Amino acid sequence: LWWSSRGGGTGGAATRPVASIVEMEDIGALVQLATGVERGDPDAPITILEFGDFQCPACQQFATFVKPQIDLAYVEGGIARFEFHDFPLAGHPHAFFAARAARCALDQGEEYFWPYHDQLFAHQATWSASPSPPARAFEDYASAIGLNVEDFADCLDSDRHADVISANIRLGLELGVTGTPTIFVSKGDGGSVRVSRWNEFEAIKSVVDRMVGEEEGAAN
Repeated sequence: LWWSSRGGGTGGAATRPVASIVEMEDIGALVQLATGVERGDPDAPITILEFGDFQCPACQQFATFVKPQIDLAYVEGGIARFEFHDFPLAGHPHAFFAARAARCALDQGEEYFWPYHDQLFAHQATWSASPSPPARAFEDYASAIGLNVEDFADCLDSDRHADVISANIRLGLELGVTGTPTIFVSKGDGGSVRVSRWNEFEAIKSVVDRMVGEEEGAAN
């Protein structure tokens, strides 16, 4: 299902997961390596996690229509933090490369990840159709949000972040993730709920509101 860390015709660029990491069995080490990208107050009582794929049309729909409602209702007010975990699917040939591109944007500052995330989804139909890894398009999106394109290109033409993204894939598999987007809502005591109707903000809202009530009840 998963391939080696290199391949795809962009020089030394990693465009596939690292098989040894996807297969790793040390769960403690896996959790340490599989870092997500957070938005919002790190001390928020609720965490909303997405396992997503930048080449996934359903993820594009979630990012366009549902996530902005989550940000407005919960993230901006400090009620919840949003955490994105990479889960590039094997059937999407450029998804792993896109995940690395977003992490390369993150290298230049936390403030760049989410604008780059939005660029990838806004132009998904274009770069997804490329017959080869779309490095030039990814560099154009980097320029559009004000990144240092030379540094970004150096990152892209390497294996940087391949290990972290591969660990995210493994973490998702451990949690039963098989498709994207997969949404979990968790609270401080570690209890989590998988929201099956990811495309309905109200479905996510009902879970978050219930957990907020439970947290408030426990504090009283």
